[in-house]
Amino acid sequence: MSKLPHSIGPLLVDEPDISRAWAKAVLHVIDHAGPEISPLILSVTGFDERGAVPETPAIREALDTLLSAKRMRSVDDVAFTIFPQRLWQVAQGDRAALFRYYKDAFPRYQAMNQRDNRRGLYFERMTGYGRGPCDGNQLEWILSQFEGREGVRRSMFQASVFDPARDHVADAQLQFPCLQHVSFEPTKQGLVINAFYATQQLFVKAYGNYLGIAQLGAFMAHEMKTKLLRMNVVVGVAKFERISKSDPDLQPLIAAARASFPLKHQEADTGDVLATDVEIAA
Repeated sequence: MSKLPHSIGPLLVDEPDISRAWAKAVLHVIDHAGPEISPLILSVTGFDERGAVPETPAIREALDTLLSAKRMRSVDDVAFTIFPQRLWQVAQGDRAALFRYYKDAFPRYQAMNQRDNRRGLYFERMTGYGRGPCDGNQLEWILSQFEGREGVRRSMFQASVFDPARDHVADAQLQFPCLQHVSFEPTKQGLVINAFYATQQLFVKAYGNYLGIAQLGAFMAHEMKTKLLRMNVVVGVAKFERISKSDPDLQPLIAAARASFPLKHQEADTGDVLATDVEIAA
């Protein structure tokens, strides 16, 4: 029997900036023994009235530079699998046009990366699940139920990605889907989006995942005529993978991440993030 990787333990991150939230999780792995956090609970606020995602450019740029050097997908490319922000801009606020553009373009997206996209993409599962009302467009159904109604059952506002009929397969490795489902919680202050992952790749995909989920939340908030208030992501196992902690190419990214936190929150001798990390008991 193969030995399981050492897990660091539970971590709760709460930040008003998506870059800092991602950086805090990564630094926690860098500063502790083991390659995994289990579970990771990450919460982000700081979205403006238009749903713009708050980021720290130095962290984002350092990560994209490293991903490019390692010949891995950019943050934007990963985010696009969850929400096609570029198509939404082209649609100019017309969600019917967005859904139509995406459905027409999806076969090309699959063909561009047949190995990773052969089983589907997250936005495709949310808007073309294969069965259910609105021809399987779960987002359209949620919005249609929300509009003009009071006292709607709150559990109604969720969209599934994982499908046992398609995804319970015995493959040793499976790129898709790691995201299980998303849910939406309208409040008087704004919309909260929640995302649930079985596993997540912290280095390769997590930042893009968070960006895509936030963009999806901003889209749904726009259609609900409210603002995006908070994004919550719950990850069963967050894995730091495909790069060594000691890789010299990683150092500029680590430096950018550490520079984003005040010195009072770091130990001078080890650089461990302290005061803004909250660990919860197992």
